[in-house]
Amino acid sequence: MKIGLAGGGTGGHAYPAIAVAEALREHADVDLVFFGTERGPERRVAEENEIPYRTVPASPVRSRSPVRLLRGTIDLLRGSAEAAHTLRHEGVSSIFATGGYAAAPLGRPARSQHIPMLLFLPDVKPGWAVRYLQRYATTVACSVDASLKFLKASKTVVTGYPVRRQFTEATRDAGIQRFNLDPSLLTLLVAGGSLGSHAINLVLAKALRELLGRVQIIHIAGRDEELWLARERERLPDWQQERYHLYAYTGEMAWAMAASDLAVTRAGASVLGELPATHLPAVVIPGDFSDQHLNAALLQECGAAVSLPMRQIDDLEATVTRLLDDDMERRRMARAMGELARPDAARTLAGMLREMAA
Repeated sequence: MKIGLAGGGTGGHAYPAIAVAEALREHADVDLVFFGTERGPERRVAEENEIPYRTVPASPVRSRSPVRLLRGTIDLLRGSAEAAHTLRHEGVSSIFATGGYAAAPLGRPARSQHIPMLLFLPDVKPGWAVRYLQRYATTVACSVDASLKFLKASKTVVTGYPVRRQFTEATRDAGIQRFNLDPSLLTLLVAGGSLGSHAINLVLAKALRELLGRVQIIHIAGRDEELWLARERERLPDWQQERYHLYAYTGEMAWAMAASDLAVTRAGASVLGELPATHLPAVVIPGDFSDQHLNAALLQECGAAVSLPMRQIDDLEATVTRLLDDDMERRRMARAMGELARPDAARTLAGMLREMAA
């Protein structure tokens, strides 16, 4: 059987598809194909995992700009037409769609060709693409119970957020070795999501000297941010440069998280799966451009994270310092974070897809 994967625009929408793909590959009778945009981050993720990739025209449909709105609508129509042809050619038996505008064009042709679709909502609240695809989905799965009030109850199931296999394999000791860390120091992980975050990076750069006096830092800065931060690193004393581990991107995020004592991150979809999988307490900073604040609020209400709105980002250094100085609070947050983990989510979703395909 051949199973299609679709979704992207951000890593938080692409990585659940990869996690399910890993579970599907445990069965020799399964072939995979990934549908995504020409230049989206999902393409790199699919190619890194050796999954055949098929491009589908797509761009955001929801926008305040009439020009972008028109372009998004035209791309949705073009994408649906091309997806219909590609689905027939590929002979797909079922589809796993993770939301994001890259998945939207597959909805209508999947239903017209009687291909069952398992739609997955990684965030707490569905964005435009998930709301659009709901009508075409056979079943909708979601990460957390809090999502149920936004979805049609008759076709929705809570499975948890599927994490990649590396999150079940990574250990603290292995992470320390891979990132060349000092095991005697606390480690702060700073990551701005798959595309990086200039706002977070600016605040961190100002706080580097103070923070590096206390801890070592793994900083996943984003490909467009690494160069100027490398220049900032060169201005540090040699001993602080050794504590500042700067990367544009890493394919080993599970080991970075396993080796860390506290994270600073965006509140994108992946925080509902990857932080719980590694029991990592965090300061989460929701972006103003989406419903990330609901993801952050959920983690804070559970006692697993501190939510810091963008308007308060200048408080980041003080918030991080307070948590680094409070071992008991971090341990309590780590326990709360771990209670949110759903380690069987990927296999559960893979099993549902195989049943649909059969």
